Amino acid sequence: MKKNYVLKLEKKEWKDCLNEAFDKKKKDIKMDGFRKGQVPFDIYVKKTGIESLYMDAVDIAVDVLYNRLLNDPKTIVPAATPSIDIKNINENEIEIEFVLVSSPDVKLGKYKDLKVKKEEVKVTDEEIEHELGHLKEQFVEVKEADENSKIKNGNVAIIDFEGFLNGVAFNGGKGEDYSLVIGSNTFIPGFEEALVGLKKGDKKDVKVTFPENYHSDELKGKPVVFKVTIKDVKERVSPEFNKQFFEDLGVGGVTSLEELKNYISENKKAEKSKQVEDEYLFKCLDVVIEDAKFEIPEEMTTDEVDRLVKEFSERLQYQGLKLEDYLKYSNTSMENFKTSLKEEANKRISYRLVIDAVVALEKLEVTEEELQKGLEDASKQYNVSVEEFVNQIGSKDLFKYDLLMRKAMEIVTK
Repeated sequence: MKKNYVLKLEKKEWKDCLNEAFDKKKKDIKMDGFRKGQVPFDIYVKKTGIESLYMDAVDIAVDVLYNRLLNDPKTIVPAATPSIDIKNINENEIEIEFVLVSSPDVKLGKYKDLKVKKEEVKVTDEEIEHELGHLKEQFVEVKEADENSKIKNGNVAIIDFEGFLNGVAFNGGKGEDYSLVIGSNTFIPGFEEALVGLKKGDKKDVKVTFPENYHSDELKGKPVVFKVTIKDVKERVSPEFNKQFFEDLGVGGVTSLEELKNYISENKKAEKSKQVEDEYLFKCLDVVIEDAKFEIPEEMTTDEVDRLVKEFSERLQYQGLKLEDYLKYSNTSMENFKTSLKEEANKRISYRLVIDAVVALEKLEVTEEELQKGLEDASKQYNVSVEEFVNQIGSKDLFKYDLLMRKAMEIVTK
């Protein structure tokens, strides 16, 4: 459902917005005859025109009017960012139109006693062995190999290298004293294999071809030559599962290989159980969505896509990358990237809509006692006070909503 609201700020309130806009920029204003930041409002307006304040003043007016709109009980509850249109603006007043979109009506079909199969949780011997190998990797000791040792799989080769395309060195293709674990597939296919059998002091021209999906347009699918010098060869020595290893490991109650396997198995089982429960929940919700009737407004999809872009950008930043660089390497535009996220965005929205519908249909509520207990349990889990926990998550209302969602999900997954 869409609804239009036209609101107006007249002379006094609009003048307050203009004054606030002026105050925000006042400290940076320079004008002949006045010290920086000391120019009076009237002088500034006479010199530059009142229109120079409109951009900032409109932002202030939008906040004032939108808050006023939301506080009106007759206003529909918005489910997406409103569209805004300035209908009229002059020195005496501003008139703004807000177009609000509410959540769609959801007609639930079947949402209880769903015939959805839950996967059995199993931990295989292969998975335990894989975890043991991963654990041993953390305690690998790197030591000098014999003087004439030839490089073999698993060794560490200390190398200098420089790459050439058609006889010309290319950007990013040079390294010195680089530690390369042979067999780690760190470099492009064929590079590491070409070093096997070489020894300290050897030099070799390694001919390889960059993959077709390589991020650089200059290099993708191109044959190149790397001039490589072996500076040193080192061995990686895996630890034995002995008393010293278990002491270094520092896991309480684990003093033998058998105990370590049991420890890994229990942790893996807990991890898989969580994964199985999550998958089961979403399978159930998919069934509920399939049997429900609703239409997602485009505005809700747009908002959710923007959230997904923001989340993805933050994950990239955590890895030291920028979204612009990712788009460049992926050879895609922001528009195409957003289009690719629409399906996931609509799935997220659908989950929320059917869960909210279950809450409404079942008349679910969270009591003050349930809220307080939930907050206390959560704060203990994170080893902070209830007040600190609430500050971290933003508000009690968000946590209360989360508890409501859990109640609804319990009904769906019974």
